[in-house]
Amino acid sequence: MYESNHLCALLARHAVLTPDHVFAHRPGLSDVTYAELFAGAERTASALVAKGLAPGDRVAVQVEKSIAAIQLYIGTVLAGGVFLPLNTGYTANEVGYFLGDATPRIVVCDPAREGEIAGLSEAHCLTLAADGSGSLSEALPEVAGFEPVPRTADDLAAILYTSGTTGRSKGAMLSHANLASNSETLREYWRFTRDDILIHALPIFHTHGLFVATNVALFAGASTVFLPRFDPETIIEAMPSATAIMGVPTFYTRLLQDPRLTPELATNMRLFISGSAPMLVDTHEKWLTRTGHRVLERYGMTETNMSTSNPYDGERRMGTVGLPLPGVELRVTENGAEVATGEIGVIEVRGPNVFQGYWQMPEKTAEELGDDGWFITGDLATRDAEGYVTIVGRAKDLIISGGFNVYPKEIESVIDDLPGVVESAVIGVPHPDFGEAVVAVVVPEGAPDEDAITTELSRGLAKFKQPKRVIFVDALPRNTMGKVQKKELRETYGELFNG
Repeated sequence: MYESNHLCALLARHAVLTPDHVFAHRPGLSDVTYAELFAGAERTASALVAKGLAPGDRVAVQVEKSIAAIQLYIGTVLAGGVFLPLNTGYTANEVGYFLGDATPRIVVCDPAREGEIAGLSEAHCLTLAADGSGSLSEALPEVAGFEPVPRTADDLAAILYTSGTTGRSKGAMLSHANLASNSETLREYWRFTRDDILIHALPIFHTHGLFVATNVALFAGASTVFLPRFDPETIIEAMPSATAIMGVPTFYTRLLQDPRLTPELATNMRLFISGSAPMLVDTHEKWLTRTGHRVLERYGMTETNMSTSNPYDGERRMGTVGLPLPGVELRVTENGAEVATGEIGVIEVRGPNVFQGYWQMPEKTAEELGDDGWFITGDLATRDAEGYVTIVGRAKDLIISGGFNVYPKEIESVIDDLPGVVESAVIGVPHPDFGEAVVAVVVPEGAPDEDAITTELSRGLAKFKQPKRVIFVDALPRNTMGKVQKKELRETYGELFNG
């Protein structure tokens, strides 16, 4: 029944082949089989169509992680819609921009937020709570069974927003082929099978948790230990019976704090994967010492899914993000020309994983995605003689804190509008737990008031964007052209969280 839709066929393959195999082990709750997962997804697809969803319509989703939320993702794809997940930490003001830009047909939010979300757009508003209750569940038909809406490889399956340094968020358009090809490549490259049990503690509103962890498990027919959030205690308990985990560096630094982390605990584990932010070599070394396993670090972004990975078989080099994945071309350039081995340049990638462009932003798309298919990532890196890629920085001052992208310009705009502030510069500095911490350097007007600034920011910004420190200075460093020298600020405050 799924042959008309390649992505749907791959997602649903094991619902047909091994329907009674467990997809999700949920601590304290019942297991969910592949048959049950897809029966719910089909019922969800029917409900979305009944609410007016047509092929190509967007479904914006800001809900807590749950099996019902996974079914909503799959159901949207089955119905021919375009899935638009939103960070659960976004404020109503932030959500309003996405809804205005993407113009979804349907928006699904937590019941507790219905009052503030429903009035932000003309979309039909449904609710879904973490326990599966809400108006969406009430709209589900009793009987499963849904014929997937035929879509081509180039039709959109999802839009994920990734903010730009100019402050305006960009919707990265991902096709059925983009998601299917990358997930299948990762399944093969990382050797996932139906015998695996993946600890899934990532959020499902971005690429890592949804299109890497979830899709790879589904494509392989693997089981998951499906956790609503990262919890070291639960992960420690799950590790003896699990085989793999995907996480961000923060996962590993916090697990290293537990004395129970030993080679014996990790005996059954075959693979530890880290991404979304650089992992310090020190963390790599400590993990190897404590568990006997080398963490496999990889590299990707919203626009490209995964592009590189350290090898499953072969040398995993600490501090690098490995080699280009099969089918992905990668080059390091300066002013459009490839640099010599070992020199710093901007990463460009080309392959079936690369997105279709930015939603309603043709000029921005043309700037970064060439007619020849090469995408300019904006990430700075070197590549050695064996082809291993090492990320050395980000051309646009992107901060990655705890695996989440934070864009300084957005925060600076909010701070600069506050009373008592002359100007600000937001930077990322090394942090032993989060990889990078957001720090605001502020020139005050009159007496500094850190509490006033942090209070105001907490009202308008998601928690992961809020600065961990606010530093007051008399003036920001500038060059002769008047440009703020953020590199100098990062050097000045680089040891802020060291010890």
